[in-house]
Amino acid sequence: MIFFPGAAACRCTGPFLLMTTIPPRDAVAYRPCTPEDVPFLRYLYGTTREDELRAVPWTDEQKAQFLDHQFFAQKAHYDDYYGKADFLVIETGGSPIGRLYVYRDEEEIHIIDIALLPGYRGRGLGRILLEELLDEGRATNRKVTIYVENFNPARHLYDRLGFQHVDSNGIYHFMVWSAAPST
Repeated sequence: MIFFPGAAACRCTGPFLLMTTIPPRDAVAYRPCTPEDVPFLRYLYGTTREDELRAVPWTDEQKAQFLDHQFFAQKAHYDDYYGKADFLVIETGGSPIGRLYVYRDEEEIHIIDIALLPGYRGRGLGRILLEELLDEGRATNRKVTIYVENFNPARHLYDRLGFQHVDSNGIYHFMVWSAAPST
């Protein structure tokens, strides 16, 4: 059993590693999410909300309850609306380091969610994984789409990768990447 700082126990295999460099791509694998991954996925979700919760004058217990509620509401929404999506845990060395949820149809590859543990963020791994989805879009002539929160620092990465801002609902930006037409 692994204990993540500030979170409940998470039943995950392998040691929790804080990377100082990104692992080689061949050391990173995907596997389908299982019910046993829920504690890890809940913890990972909480790490994506840390910055915004710092400003809230709640107790740690109140923040944990809020995060539990939000995580399970998000999970239910994803299950209901994207039931046929690939819900994947990203691993290295047998340890979970993130999640990638992707829905594919004939016209598009929709990135429902991608998140890495804090120690893996901003080091290039997310870019590598996203570029693989863009390569798939290019190879299959499908656009790649994602909704990104206004304050999400990864939005700059999507801009650099060539995603275009298409619409906004106030909280989320809908962004689309399309392969450049052949000339």
